[in-house]
Amino acid sequence: MLAVTVHDPVPPGPVAVLVNPTAGRGRHRGLLPRLLDRLNGAGRPVRLLAADTPEEAEAACHAAVADGAGALVAIGGDGTIHRALQAVAGTAVPFGPVPAGTGNDFAADTGFPTDPLAAVEVVVEALRAGRARPVDLALVTTADGAERWYGAVLAAGFDAIVNERANRMRWPRGPRRYDLAILVELARLRPRRYRLRLDGAEHEVDAVLVAVGNCASYGGGMRVCPDADPTDGLLDVVVGGRFDRRTLIRVKPRIYQGTHVAHPLVRVHRARTVELDAAGITTYADGERTADLPLRITAVPAALRLLR
Repeated sequence: MLAVTVHDPVPPGPVAVLVNPTAGRGRHRGLLPRLLDRLNGAGRPVRLLAADTPEEAEAACHAAVADGAGALVAIGGDGTIHRALQAVAGTAVPFGPVPAGTGNDFAADTGFPTDPLAAVEVVVEALRAGRARPVDLALVTTADGAERWYGAVLAAGFDAIVNERANRMRWPRGPRRYDLAILVELARLRPRRYRLRLDGAEHEVDAVLVAVGNCASYGGGMRVCPDADPTDGLLDVVVGGRFDRRTLIRVKPRIYQGTHVAHPLVRVHRARTVELDAAGITTYADGERTADLPLRITAVPAALRLLR
């Protein structure tokens, strides 16, 4: 999918490795020794980062980059990769995502195999060749000036509302909590008034779905921004308008193929800078809770070097 052929050199230094053994409900836990053994075959020292929480994982990645890591590899899902991106974005330190989670959208959309062993071989080959390829990232700036990077998609509509509901619930545990959150929010469904400024052009819309994509997919393969390209320097903004419950239930499965954008209530925009506001919305980027609206999102070309 990626047409970029420009290669950047990989700087010297050890390979720092962030591992989330609970990613994908632990189904790849048994592969971790083999994955680490393959990384050792790249001919560089491998340093496993110690972390017990997502916050500690992010801090460990920052520390590794500051201490002179030559590359950073993250083994896990989109949440693990999101944490690692905060440390390598805008630096010369290249990054290797090894998909091992429930949702692996950023790795898949930037050309990595979905199988962890196959993906780590791609990373090892790039390390041996000293090769890294630039891709874009999105930079979120909040109302108070805080900044955060993401690689795949920022959700600011129904899916973000469902995530926020599920994260507040204490029962039930597991996937059923998310399913129950969907039912609760479907019962409460109403379009919200959004204010968008796309490269300076003002738009006001009533909408149910709003997504800003650097890549195409979120939620484990839902192609919500199907034409988003992480090498074009632009963000794809997909807005689903005044859906009622029945229409949303009918349209939502089409997101997996990306055919929902043909629905007459859906609009697609492209912009370098997106300013977004609506009342009572907390956004989620790469599946991670990010910030309340309003916020600004900027496409940053070649912000990341991928080991690919």
